[in-house]
Amino acid sequence: MRRFFRTILILIIAAAALALGASAFVAKSASADIAATDAGGGITEAEADACRGIGPQCILVLGCAAGTDGEPSPMLKDRLDTAISLYRQGVAPKLLLSGDNSISEYSEPESMFKYTVAQGVPKEDIFLDYAGFSTYESIYRANAIFRVERMVVVTQKYHLFRALHTSKALGITAKGVASNQQQYAGRYYREAREVLARDKDLVKGILKLKPTYLGDEFPIEGDGRDTQIF
Repeated sequence: MRRFFRTILILIIAAAALALGASAFVAKSASADIAATDAGGGITEAEADACRGIGPQCILVLGCAAGTDGEPSPMLKDRLDTAISLYRQGVAPKLLLSGDNSISEYSEPESMFKYTVAQGVPKEDIFLDYAGFSTYESIYRANAIFRVERMVVVTQKYHLFRALHTSKALGITAKGVASNQQQYAGRYYREAREVLARDKDLVKGILKLKPTYLGDEFPIEGDGRDTQIF
């Protein structure tokens, strides 16, 4: 019996080491592609130039929770503020807002869209992806549906490593800007969960798994209003 429990313990330790090692690999492989961190004052012109250097077609904003009133959560609002600032600096000509709209009563893209339009971004420059159910699916669909080959990704830094690694795995050239304007509730839970999320998306990227939905293409060079379905 003692030998049995010892074997189980060894297997648990080995699994934990593998999970942590894979997560660390994802973070290390993507770290050089983080061009800047927005801590509340935007980014410098030199940092913006580093993003412009890849000739991005768009700025991808990865969705997260919207409030029950339809307003963006603090994390999502900060992502949008960073992306809008980059757009105004001329980093890229389009915004791609990707999030969950799996049920009619809840729409991250619609929440993101309303906030972005209220900040003065023209509707034709805003593309919406209603089937961005996960980081991996948002990035896969950016290429498959919106024909994006080069982009700037905006999210919080803990999440950005995975997004950038996934972009590279799927053949998209990407730079990242971390949106870290404040401390967010639930930080330690999110960072612990991110270890397994990195491992999962590492495997998906290797296997090139298809997302839940594909569909008609809306090339990012077109008119974003074609994607705005309310």
